[in-house]
Amino acid sequence: MSAAIDVRLIAGSGYPHDANVAARGCEWLKAHGFHVTNADILQRRHLRFAGTDDERLADLHGIGMAPAGTLTLAVRGGYGIGRLLDRIDFERIAAQVDERPTPIVGHSDFTSFQLAYLARTRGITFAGPMLLADFGAEPVDPFMWEHFVGVLRGPDHTVCVQEPQGGQPFSGELSGVLWGGNLAMVCSLLGTSYFPHIEGGVLFLEDVNEPPYRIERMLLQLEQAGVLRAQRAVLLGDFSSYRVTDYDNGYDMDSVVAWCRDRLSVPVLTGLPFGHCARKLTLPVGAMARLTARADGFTLSVSGYPVLPGLG
Repeated sequence: MSAAIDVRLIAGSGYPHDANVAARGCEWLKAHGFHVTNADILQRRHLRFAGTDDERLADLHGIGMAPAGTLTLAVRGGYGIGRLLDRIDFERIAAQVDERPTPIVGHSDFTSFQLAYLARTRGITFAGPMLLADFGAEPVDPFMWEHFVGVLRGPDHTVCVQEPQGGQPFSGELSGVLWGGNLAMVCSLLGTSYFPHIEGGVLFLEDVNEPPYRIERMLLQLEQAGVLRAQRAVLLGDFSSYRVTDYDNGYDMDSVVAWCRDRLSVPVLTGLPFGHCARKLTLPVGAMARLTARADGFTLSVSGYPVLPGLG
């Protein structure tokens, strides 16, 4: 990179749990050619949130107000975007982004903003790393960084995924709009005007701290609402930090995946490196995806999304 790329942080959900982690994330970005322009928001606190509702809403309404070529990066997830959805002027944000293009990156609770933005404006954002969990990690994951840069430096990107569980049930090629994110957040938007109605899409899902029966319950909700059967494929990412008990009696995430595959008429593929994990892809929500599946894994190609000029 010939000059530092500006990063504008948005803290729409929880506040940083550790100031040292936040500072480490800013320093790591600086060492790799980025300049955080508004690190002062990391000091905000209101209850469990990174500021009052008005302050966090202003963060979101400021998307696209910085110079073109700025990276917009979520600080962390947690909870908080849902409180703001009925006050967010998505059309205003989209108009600002049209004038001053900026990749908008985050995951977890930020899924709510991303899917609402897609539903209201068809605007493309990126499900990807955040300041604390990813750039503030020790060490920063090289796979995450490779694919973050790989996606944002060019208008198309391809990744090959090896199947981790002994064979995918589908072989072939398909394409559709890539969308999804955190499973709990996806389900929280069902029945609202913030839920994107995607037909023939490629839906990706992940979650954290949710035991298998809750994952199945949420997947069942999407299936009964007609969402899953309307897709061309469902990609399952990382489901981590959960526990099972003796009462589960052998019922685990493998059981959930097997149930999904038996029940659904669309392919359910596993092993997508995305979620609350260090090794994650950056996925353009609302872009086009082409999926080529084999018994031993799949290739995912994405295209037609905003890029970050100046990224080497």
